[in-house]
Amino acid sequence: MAISSIPATPLRLGKRLLSSQLVETIIAPNGVDRYVELLDPLWSVRDVRASIVAVDRQTPRSATLTLRLNDNWPGFEAGQHVGLTVEIDGVLTTRFYSPASSAARQGDTIELTVTAHPGGRVSEHLFANARPGTVVGISPPEGEFVLPAKRPGNLLLISGGSGITPVMSMLRTLCEEGHEGAVTFVHYARGPEDAIYEADLEALAARHPNVKIVHAYTRAAAPKGSLKGRITKAQLKRICPDYANAQTYVCGPNALIAAAERIWESEGIIDLLHSESFVLPEPAVVAEDATGQINFIKSGIAVDNDGTPLLAQAEAAGLTPRCGCRMGICHTCIAHIDEGAVRDVRTGEVRTVNDEFVQICVNAPVGDVEIEL
Repeated sequence: MAISSIPATPLRLGKRLLSSQLVETIIAPNGVDRYVELLDPLWSVRDVRASIVAVDRQTPRSATLTLRLNDNWPGFEAGQHVGLTVEIDGVLTTRFYSPASSAARQGDTIELTVTAHPGGRVSEHLFANARPGTVVGISPPEGEFVLPAKRPGNLLLISGGSGITPVMSMLRTLCEEGHEGAVTFVHYARGPEDAIYEADLEALAARHPNVKIVHAYTRAAAPKGSLKGRITKAQLKRICPDYANAQTYVCGPNALIAAAERIWESEGIIDLLHSESFVLPEPAVVAEDATGQINFIKSGIAVDNDGTPLLAQAEAAGLTPRCGCRMGICHTCIAHIDEGAVRDVRTGEVRTVNDEFVQICVNAPVGDVEIEL
């Protein structure tokens, strides 16, 4: 039966009616969502929402969540990330995670794996409290850490720790597409007990002869058939002798990415390396920046500038500005600066700001700053 010939059920008609601009206007200011969520918490006119349907704690520090999405989910590409929003102590908080599921099987579910990090507000909350039936917010997928439409014939996928999820999605997608090119997948974990998706990787390699899986452990003895230590050029030659001709995708801690970049640069093949990290390097305080005061105009609070990012200084002053990823991805923590100068902690760039909005999680004040918080 053609989609156009499917009869409109009362439920479908109800959703269509509730989505109309007329109804939105009539029931303002609360909007449609405030009412329909009483019937179904996944309903929304525009927002993507999801319900946790399964939780698998693969390792002592991780929780793999299967999420059922509402009709607003647009689909994703392997390697992209989404913002997951949860309510913690009455405050909506967002962090970014990459789906680990295959993008070749687009449906109404995705899989995310969350690794609990010490002090990680969202990751620790989800690891401890995620249960089937929990409803969360999901942002549309974004990011350019994706495979090209024409799949490379020779691929090397490298991950470390929780950075396995986007490359796991790439591998699953390639396998479901019937990709026949050589794929080498190496995952670095502290020890076997921390190795996420170990059984899944072995199962994929058993079904697909073009896939080679290598496990590497950085802090524990390496079981037979695996490697010990961090990434080196000598280790790479054992893992993938033809790595200099492979399109390579690496995701993980900053140290792993930096080591890979040094190797690829030394070989003159940096254009073959594609990387992504969800961990912002610890910003170094520039001594000459840590002068003057920050004047939080709306709060009537002024503090001595210690040179750390504006978000950190606002929170230290007892303020609770909106924030999400805390690393410059989600743009949740935008705030208006009346006057001053800031340093982007990601690039080191200093610029004068007058009557502009900035991301306060990745910008540190340089001298005096007037900010509307």
